Amino acid sequence: MCRHLAYVGPPRPVADILTDGTHSLSRQSWAPQDMRDGGTINVDGFGVSWWADGARHTYRNAVPIWSDPAIDDVLAGIESMAAIGAVRSATDPDSVHRAACAPFGDDRWGFSFNGRIIGWRNAFAPLLQSVPMIEVLTMPAVIDAGALWILLRHRLAAGPQSALASVVNDLLTTDDPRLNLLLCDGHEIWATAVHHSLWTRATEDAVWVASEPTDVDESWAPVPDRSLIHARPGHVDTWPLSELNMQPKDTR
Repeated sequence: MCRHLAYVGPPRPVADILTDGTHSLSRQSWAPQDMRDGGTINVDGFGVSWWADGARHTYRNAVPIWSDPAIDDVLAGIESMAAIGAVRSATDPDSVHRAACAPFGDDRWGFSFNGRIIGWRNAFAPLLQSVPMIEVLTMPAVIDAGALWILLRHRLAAGPQSALASVVNDLLTTDDPRLNLLLCDGHEIWATAVHHSLWTRATEDAVWVASEPTDVDESWAPVPDRSLIHARPGHVDTWPLSELNMQPKDTR
């Protein structure tokens, strides 16, 4: 499975957000510690989004993160107060291409998916019937994560917490669901944990949400399985998904 993280806090180089720490996201791409029967390494591409001048900017590449010179040559010179990054382990070997690399999103939102949905086409067929076809046709890649983003984006009018909870609860009936969804708007972070690991670290002025701790700081806290979190600098709120079985607003 993939690894991802999100950061909100004082401005820092985007490259540092991906590579700093004894167990950085970059290191997790080849030495993950808690994959939970979901693969071994994450070498099928990577991506990062950051926020500047009121908009989201993104860099993605279908190569291992450690082999891309843009990390040092470009991203080290860009500072941001928020970023969301992901390294990919493709479920389908035929989908190893740039368009399939998270984060996905729009001008405001960045989204990443760490997990697996067995039979995802059958699972999404009824759920996407409520989404206008013109929106479905903007799917960034024909993969489970691409369908997830389209469905989630359509429901975000109900708010990020409600949208995430409704999407995940709709998919919990699939076979062996693994549903770690990560959403950021450049100011706050929302995420879910279903089967795969998720951790948070909050200080007075910053917050991290990551598949695995990026360093040995003892303030990292695990997110309970089947939970949803809302994180911003200094605060992390957690709810069991069973208490958030929300119905999305009809945004058609």
